[in-house]
Amino acid sequence: MERAGNGLGANITNNDAASQAKRARAAELEGLKARDNHTNLIYLAQVYAIMIATIAGTICAYYAIPAAGFSWWWNVPLTAVSVIVIGACQHQFGGVIHEGTHYILFENRRFNELASDWLAAFPIYTSTYAFRLHHLAHHQFVNDPVRDPNFDQAKDSGHWLDFPIAHIDLLIAIVKTLWPPHLISYIAARVRYSAIGVDTNPYADKSKPGSPWTIRSAVLYAIAAPFVAVAFVETAMPVLAVVSLVVGWIVVAGYLWTIDDAAFPKSKIDPVISHRTTAINRVTYVGIVYLGLTLANVATGAPAFGFYGLLWILPLFTSFPLFMILREWVQHGNADRGRYTNTRIFLVKNPFIRFAIFPWGMDYHLPHHLFASVPHYRLKDLHKFLLADPKYAEKGLIVEGWSMQRADNHPTIVDVLGPDYEPKGDDEVHVDDATLADADVNDKAGLARQVAASRASGQNHS
Repeated sequence: MERAGNGLGANITNNDAASQAKRARAAELEGLKARDNHTNLIYLAQVYAIMIATIAGTICAYYAIPAAGFSWWWNVPLTAVSVIVIGACQHQFGGVIHEGTHYILFENRRFNELASDWLAAFPIYTSTYAFRLHHLAHHQFVNDPVRDPNFDQAKDSGHWLDFPIAHIDLLIAIVKTLWPPHLISYIAARVRYSAIGVDTNPYADKSKPGSPWTIRSAVLYAIAAPFVAVAFVETAMPVLAVVSLVVGWIVVAGYLWTIDDAAFPKSKIDPVISHRTTAINRVTYVGIVYLGLTLANVATGAPAFGFYGLLWILPLFTSFPLFMILREWVQHGNADRGRYTNTRIFLVKNPFIRFAIFPWGMDYHLPHHLFASVPHYRLKDLHKFLLADPKYAEKGLIVEGWSMQRADNHPTIVDVLGPDYEPKGDDEVHVDDATLADADVNDKAGLARQVAASRASGQNHS
């Protein structure tokens, strides 16, 4: 009896210890999810500092080079370097929007949304909410060839590869991607899928598509306004340039303010900021930028709109999409739909590669997909935390380097996209319902049907 009692006591003690350890890990995980209203201001300031220094330095060099007696042709390599750096900064903006999309850029939800929009999304002609529909669907239905918008978009623009892919074929694909029309087709598809929205998105509400003019009016203003302003400035009528921008804004913003709420397309996820307010904010941001460029042109005589086109719009259609394409290939190419095998962890030593291709914690992509509510600056700690999970330690693939030379027996990026790492498809299909934990879902039944259909597809796809 004494021995039996001691055994029972030992079991109780063991159970208590296990429960305490479980609670401790849960508390540690909650601590990793903590966010605030100031940390990311530092990260944002760093991106803006690099971007402003690059643009200002390039423009100053345009004047300094001929003044020093050097050939105009020195501007060509200078511009090429600037386009690469600015495209990387625009990709950093994508990282900012990514955090805002998951409600983790800042703790305050409205501040999170407004900061993500005004400081990152509007500058690259999108909105946090529009990208949220695209990206959260990617998380929930990761690598689902029907419901993951990343698949749809890449196939639409012709940029998805037939994985696994041989080393030489990957190199050829990268070279082909550098062809400007290919980059433009990618960014055009990106606009449709993550800036405007498409009805194939699993979160779309096809019964409430809204009016296309809510987008068209803003696009017309964004495209036409600078041409009108430049025409007036060039004909020595700067006042009319300013008037045209202001009147154009009044017309578009007035339209967006007065139309019926039904004109704005709806989805299964409610916005933090109303669709009407976001639409007006977008056109207001564009108007402020164009007005600033006009005043700078008038005050200095410098071709401000020309600099804007060369050092902002050109990267937006060249280096920025190139970095995005490369990231999407390495993160999810040749991967399946398993919980631990739909993406990887990347150990990136080169600071420019990390800045340009893996912004805001996107190198620790598997931890992010497992717990998307953890801010980017804690993902490395999350990775260390998850290594205590036997399945994560076994299945989580750590990738290091780009070349054929392996480091610490980790496969390189070239390796994981090739036949040696072709997914077996034997892991259970994972649908990440937790990704919507912070979202305001208004059609749970409709979303449940999408989830059931995704799980019923039943097979992993590479």
